[in-house]
Amino acid sequence: MSRWNYFLRRLVLAVPVVFVAMSAVFLILRAGPLDPVAAILGQKQDPVMAHQIRLQLGIIRPDGSPVPLWEQYLEFMHGLITLNFGQSWVISRGTPVMDLIVARAPVTIWLGFWSVMIALLIGIPLGFYAGLNPNTSSDYLASFGGIVWRAMPNFWLAIILSSVLVSSQFFTESLFGVALSWREWLWDTGVIGGPPLDNLADPEQLFAAIKWIMPAAIVLGSSSMGNEMRIGRTAVLETINSNYVETARAKGLSGRIIVWKHVFRNALIPLVPIISGEAFLLVGGSVLVELVFGINGLGKLTFDAINSADLTMAGGILFIFAVFLQVMNIIQDFLYTLIDPRIGYEQS
Repeated sequence: MSRWNYFLRRLVLAVPVVFVAMSAVFLILRAGPLDPVAAILGQKQDPVMAHQIRLQLGIIRPDGSPVPLWEQYLEFMHGLITLNFGQSWVISRGTPVMDLIVARAPVTIWLGFWSVMIALLIGIPLGFYAGLNPNTSSDYLASFGGIVWRAMPNFWLAIILSSVLVSSQFFTESLFGVALSWREWLWDTGVIGGPPLDNLADPEQLFAAIKWIMPAAIVLGSSSMGNEMRIGRTAVLETINSNYVETARAKGLSGRIIVWKHVFRNALIPLVPIISGEAFLLVGGSVLVELVFGINGLGKLTFDAINSADLTMAGGILFIFAVFLQVMNIIQDFLYTLIDPRIGYEQS
């Protein structure tokens, strides 16, 4: 099977997965207890206005008869396929859902990028270092740190870190006599919701954007960082004692070549699902982290949409998340074939 046929097959298989996921989303949103009309108008509803909103939402027909659920389902799926998510009814009434998603996406992408980079640049090197130096004080310290980071839930760590940053001025003034507020230094950007991300080529704006997003990125990437460190350590220990490494030593290859060419590359194989699995962490964890740190990204928008029964907004965002996760699964399979040549397309 050729490379392109393989990826075409993966794309075709991803379609029913997204279809089933969005079918479940439709049932939860439309057949659940959420009443979009009550969310828009409140408890005291004007009957004329309520009738008009139900008509525009496709819940009833012009004559007042209810639209069957299966017709609502077909209309819902048609809107997703054509990327016509409709308009927001609660959060920003009359604004197209796609416009709100495009406006909020850069912040979540910026948060996700740095959370992944923190996990990769800290977790994997520490895990590999611990694996190359087993049963040493450095190994024990790194392993203990990984377990601690892995054990702390994201929402708890976010609340603790936010509290520490808020109280930093009191502690620094009490201990050192200097009123240093980390919260002001990190978040006082002069712009509500954080600094703009449209001109990151400017060093000053880039630095402001990095320091603003860093606390949330540390929280969001902490769980993956602990996983990558622990699994990286185990993978290095298994690889360094394998037969092909012993053969390389017998051939007289230097330790550096053995480590970089044989140990590290093969130790990356079990880390591929962990790294790509950070996409799932980003989708779920960004909701809590953005809420705690007040970041106006897709995570907070998702929470607001579901909490306020903005069904069109919630359906559009969840569809984007479902497609994103399927794309990450395909990328994961591609990385397998790049890192390990023994994994062929026929075996995938």
